[in-house]
Amino acid sequence: MNKRCAMFLGLLALILIFPAPEQSLPADGPAEVTVDTPPLVALTFDDGPRSSTTGPLLDGLELREVPATFFLVGSRIAGNEDLVRRMAAEGHQVGVHTFDHVMLKGLSRQEFDRQLSQTRACIVDLLGEGEYWLRPPYGLLDDHARQWCGSPLILWSVDPEDWKDENVDRIVAAVVNQVSDGDIILMHDLFSTSVEAALRVVDELLERGYCFVTVEQLLEERGVTPEAGVHYRRAPGEN
Repeated sequence: MNKRCAMFLGLLALILIFPAPEQSLPADGPAEVTVDTPPLVALTFDDGPRSSTTGPLLDGLELREVPATFFLVGSRIAGNEDLVRRMAAEGHQVGVHTFDHVMLKGLSRQEFDRQLSQTRACIVDLLGEGEYWLRPPYGLLDDHARQWCGSPLILWSVDPEDWKDENVDRIVAAVVNQVSDGDIILMHDLFSTSVEAALRVVDELLERGYCFVTVEQLLEERGVTPEAGVHYRRAPGEN
């Protein structure tokens, strides 16, 4: 997380832990301290990891001190283990995007469990036990998937459809012209154009005063307690 955002979130935490004493101030005393809250946004990437694109993306995010959230396809992890370890080491959140990038809607319980458990097992082998939240491919799921998933379901509120073409200018504009405080942005770390566009989005939004956080941090900062089987598009979540 970049230093400006880290300083703000740290200050906000201190204010919440140690609130000002409730006492009246003299009429000529100092004004009450207020904190301007910067807009928060979570940048997320689906369908990786891939060495040709995820590596340069991590380089760019590290340079800018910006965290993101990566929803991994389990079948892509083999051969890219160092990238997954690097994600965690550099403060990014890691989640599950099924093993074979299959639609979760309509799956049998056996196949549903395989898609999630195999991917989670790959991540646990690399990063240890933890909460690895689920993003359903295509954003599609049914009541069974909600009951079986065992984690929060992370969707999105801004989708530039970066898979449609290689028009970086269009992708950037689709994000920066739509984004607002609390949004979760969907992108993909499979395409070099997506990487270029994502880093341009980061630069533009940092210039506008946005702070980038992981999805987990976004919900926490907005006082949202994540629940298994509940989907979150932004914070405060539209559940």
